[in-house]
Amino acid sequence: MTRHHDRAPRRRARLFAAALALSALSALGALGGAALAADPAASAAKPEGHDVSGHQKDVDWRAAKEKGAAFVYVKATESHTYRNPYFARQYNGSRDAGMVRGAYHFALPDRSSGARQAAYFVAGGGGWRADGWTLPPALDLENDPYSKRKCYGLPPTALTGWIDDFSDEVHRLTGRRPVIYTTAKWWDDCTGGSRVFAREHPLWLARWAGSPGALPAGWSFWTFWQYADGSGRLPGDQNLFNGSPEQLRAFTRE
Repeated sequence: MTRHHDRAPRRRARLFAAALALSALSALGALGGAALAADPAASAAKPEGHDVSGHQKDVDWRAAKEKGAAFVYVKATESHTYRNPYFARQYNGSRDAGMVRGAYHFALPDRSSGARQAAYFVAGGGGWRADGWTLPPALDLENDPYSKRKCYGLPPTALTGWIDDFSDEVHRLTGRRPVIYTTAKWWDDCTGGSRVFAREHPLWLARWAGSPGALPAGWSFWTFWQYADGSGRLPGDQNLFNGSPEQLRAFTRE
């Protein structure tokens, strides 16, 4: 990831997740259970996308679309103090180019509460509406980029509580549970392998490799997979959606 500077809705989300899981398992069966090749985008008939932040500045969205980009996640905020100065141009520019887009928040759980950062995120561009073009808000959980402290110096119970508070506030403000971006190692180390979030939170897996590998505890499939950093064809990091183009569009409406 580019870094730094209601039951009815829940039931619909669970039904969509189940359908997507079955589709993913069917696709895997059709491939004989084989892992993806070294270039996942070349070997899998799945929508390609990317994620960007202020580091990418002004992006040529038309060119990205022509290279095959179907979706993009744009960094909106970090903690409760930083907003991507290029967010509006990136978020609106990708939509104008005909791409599905969403916003993500870079979490710093040691700086302020989950609810405070969620409110800051939604106010700074992390909203959602069922317009067929807007991906659910996403929460970026990874190693602290500003210190060497493991898991932000917080125990698993504190981190899972923080994630729960963030999710509840995003859900209250937008009607959607956030997508969770993380690695299997970070999740299992820092949440103690919590399995409680997988039911309602789609997984955005971070693993720069030729196959997804082991998933974080609780999840049986990934919805998005960030398989390469900024060295790919598209601006920012390289991603795949685990479904068809039609399922990607449906995911924006659930």
